[in-house]
Amino acid sequence: MLKNSDLESKAINTLRFLSADAVQKANSGHPGLPMGTAAIAYTVWKKHLKYNPMNPGWFNRDRFILSGGHGSMLLYSLLHLTGYPLTLDDIKQFRQWGSLTPGHPEYPLTPGIETTTGPLGQGFANGVGMAIAEAHLAAKYNKPGFPVMDHYVYGIVTDGDLMEGVASEAASLAGHLGLTKLIYFYDDNRITIDGSTALTFTEDRGKRFEAYGWRVLYVKDGNDVAEIDQAVKKAKLADRPTLIICRTHIGYGLPTKQDTSEAHGSPPGAGELRQAKINLGWPEDESFTIPPDVLAHFREAVPAGKQAEENWKSIFNEYQQAYPELAAELRRRLSGDLPADFDTALQVFEPDAKGMATRSASGKVINQLAGRLPELFGGSADLTPSNNTWIDGETAFQKDNPAGRYLHFGVREHGMGAVINGMAYHGGMIPYGGTFLVFSDYMRPSVRLSAISHLRSIWVYTHDSIGLGEDGPTHQPVEHLAALRAIPNLNVIRPADANEVTEAWIAAIKSKNAPTALILSRQAVPVLDRKSLAPASGLHKGAYTLKDFGSGRPDVLLRATGSEVSLILSAAETLVRKGINSRVISFPSWELFEKQKPAYQQSVLLPEVKKRLAVETGVTMGWERWVGDQGKIIGINRYGASASAKTLMEKFGFTVDNIIDTVVEMMKGGQG
Repeated sequence: MLKNSDLESKAINTLRFLSADAVQKANSGHPGLPMGTAAIAYTVWKKHLKYNPMNPGWFNRDRFILSGGHGSMLLYSLLHLTGYPLTLDDIKQFRQWGSLTPGHPEYPLTPGIETTTGPLGQGFANGVGMAIAEAHLAAKYNKPGFPVMDHYVYGIVTDGDLMEGVASEAASLAGHLGLTKLIYFYDDNRITIDGSTALTFTEDRGKRFEAYGWRVLYVKDGNDVAEIDQAVKKAKLADRPTLIICRTHIGYGLPTKQDTSEAHGSPPGAGELRQAKINLGWPEDESFTIPPDVLAHFREAVPAGKQAEENWKSIFNEYQQAYPELAAELRRRLSGDLPADFDTALQVFEPDAKGMATRSASGKVINQLAGRLPELFGGSADLTPSNNTWIDGETAFQKDNPAGRYLHFGVREHGMGAVINGMAYHGGMIPYGGTFLVFSDYMRPSVRLSAISHLRSIWVYTHDSIGLGEDGPTHQPVEHLAALRAIPNLNVIRPADANEVTEAWIAAIKSKNAPTALILSRQAVPVLDRKSLAPASGLHKGAYTLKDFGSGRPDVLLRATGSEVSLILSAAETLVRKGINSRVISFPSWELFEKQKPAYQQSVLLPEVKKRLAVETGVTMGWERWVGDQGKIIGINRYGASASAKTLMEKFGFTVDNIIDTVVEMMKGGQG
């Protein structure tokens, strides 16, 4: 028998029907989750969640994640009722063009949304990243009597979330790390789009999470506020993350659709919704009803949130007096600002024909920057010595060492991607994660979401081409550069040498509103002689002229990325002796180049020069835009092979001789 008070029941039904009315008005959306989990959300937001609706960005707030983002109207209803700057008119514009209430929650579009969710499993894994960030910052900055970093991560997760592999990867990592501030509610409604979970999902989920190292609690009735409240109180005492399995009913109150897949993703229908209101004692002929006493009840969050933030500010002011340097550093980190001189006087790599792999240069740059940027926090998916991502002099983040600055993700590329994003959402961190470029496929949904959400996530992808050699085509990325370049708002940078690597890292760190993919070689590439070539700082413009060979207008434009830049430089030296003038262009980032003004673009690409050659060890798709109808591309439109890097480069035509022959053949068609 439910013991909810009358006001609690009215507040829960307000959440249900505000959500359902919005779905019905839009004639689109998902009413089932909001109606089924309203009591869970109410209990968390009224009795446990620490937040300030008047300052959604207050840093020490608790984070709330709706991992089942299809139920977004539940979250929008909570935000409106508790006093966030989201109006009832915004609610009525659910899923409409230009509204603040899109079909799935989008960060940073809507005030109070902590993470972009909808692709299932992502929010679950993002929360793990947030909990890692909180634990790390608390270990670094908290002092006795000064808990300046002290907040929880709550989330509602679904059957679909728990089925997705990314959530399994993240759950395993979270259990290993013993993240005590992570509390998730599992919406155990036993229904999927195809029907009952009995069709596909019959393992004991509780035992699975216990095996991961989580505490598992059970709520028999997901509508019972007192039972949910007690479970949260127990979870806060746990020495590990907690999964609270709540038995719920999808589409609660709908007369014919409750507990069926029909409640999941379509409007309830006017008649069905009207009967649901009758069933639950709600005004049946009204829409968007918010009883005054319910609104006043929810809006208690405004003064409570203001007081909670004021209490924190009082503690922080005392902390500043006791620990001024730590406080200043923390303030800067939380603002997302960078030290003014973080990118000055970095090591300059001297010219070296033998050179070094750009992955090795990246490791050196990481260690230079880490000393200047305490917020730089990284890891690798079990490829640390190959990715060169370790920070010297630091320790690994572990359950007993949350102050550690490096995270061993294990072989969990997708989980790593979503966890990195969670740290970026949380703030106070500039997170990076490393793996082989070929495995960017395993984490593509997380990379895409980092771009949608405008996060400063940094992806370190090494072993960038057939140049990795004998491991063969399974490990040789061919189509991956093109695939990453297809993601809007992702800066893809493939540096040509060690000094371009330095500039690439600087660009990534400065990119506050877009993630960056750094594409790095396994094999050594020459460190270019910048005394005779343009400085590597040209990388920030995406493409720049390294050198013009010969006098007068170039006959041909040579451009390349990464390890192939040294090849076109060598080819240009021979071509000029053959009477062919050329301009050599390093083209590390299409995205950065696209952001430049047309005048700069034309000054590099010279529209009047129609003979153009692009060289890159990847599929040629996309280069047509840059070479034009009289240009050519030396690329690889097939999979690689198992052999030494030197052999592969020769067999696939990535040689100085082939570049020269190609240009000579092009010139036979006439100058221009």
